[in-house]
Amino acid sequence: MLVLGIETSCDETGIALYHTERGLLCHTLYSQVGLHAEYGGVVPELASRDHIRRVLPLIREALGQSGHTLHDLDAVAYTQGPGLAGALLVGASVGCALAFALNIAVIGVHHLEGHLLSPLLSQTPPTFPFVALLVSGGHTQLMRVSGVGDYELLGETVDDAAGEAFDKTAKLLGLGYPGGPRLSALARDGRPGRFRLPRPMLHSGDLNFSFSGLKTAVLTLVNGRTPEPQDRADIARAFQEAMVEVLAAKALAALKQTGLGQLVVAGGVGANRQLREGLSDQARQLGARVFYPELEFCTDNGAMIAFAGAMRLGHRSAPDWRFTVRPRWDLERLAAAEWPPPLPFSRRP
Repeated sequence: MLVLGIETSCDETGIALYHTERGLLCHTLYSQVGLHAEYGGVVPELASRDHIRRVLPLIREALGQSGHTLHDLDAVAYTQGPGLAGALLVGASVGCALAFALNIAVIGVHHLEGHLLSPLLSQTPPTFPFVALLVSGGHTQLMRVSGVGDYELLGETVDDAAGEAFDKTAKLLGLGYPGGPRLSALARDGRPGRFRLPRPMLHSGDLNFSFSGLKTAVLTLVNGRTPEPQDRADIARAFQEAMVEVLAAKALAALKQTGLGQLVVAGGVGANRQLREGLSDQARQLGARVFYPELEFCTDNGAMIAFAGAMRLGHRSAPDWRFTVRPRWDLERLAAAEWPPPLPFSRRP
């Protein structure tokens, strides 16, 4: 089965082709970072309009790279939510229109499920069950993943997500947009121990997170003065160290609580080098193993949507081309019983 994946949940247009026997054939991506940079963040209306401009050319590009045509497609998968409503509608309408015109199956995919399953595209994937740490600009959650669609929420942030805290702190330091990667780069030049920032909810006794206080602590440091370049680097390092310590401690506590030996880290913050190093070292001491998607699959992309769609589609005899989008969508309610049995899959060739 050849599945076209369409990702348009926020500020990146991602297209991919996934074959259930041959694996991921190709994926293309267009980032809107340059478009939104002058505004200091994502402007939803501009994001939607840019998706309209990009999605069809990227589909043509992906088909050309793979040597396929539209008529070779067996199904279309698109991001149904969560995300920006207008942006989601672009992918949903294009995906369902294509499926209707070609008389093939179509399925709406949960964006976060795409992230959770993305490490299965790797050459050395995890096996079910595992604990997943989902860390992105909009979400920070710990999940027990027992199978496709079988998810149990273990803990989540009570305020800011990890990626959101990175971006807001970067803005306080005058680093511009997108802030998270710039803050991480600046932190490499920071001196350890210069500033000590709080570790919110580190000893709360549960698996929940809180990062708004960490951001406020940075605001207190910079309030009323303009930090020198070395000060900014030292603050960035202190912030990142606090963030990594909390994320790692909670993730390892989730492994102990569930008795599982595999941890998957997914989402944009999962690309952070210090987080990867800290988690891997500490997990190794517990006899556990950490799995990460390739860096190209940490951020939003069409490959994870095509793959998750393929896992969900099964063999549907009567395509349904009606669609809606879900800007807010609880992943834990995405029950396995609501879907057909997943197909067997192949990883990247």
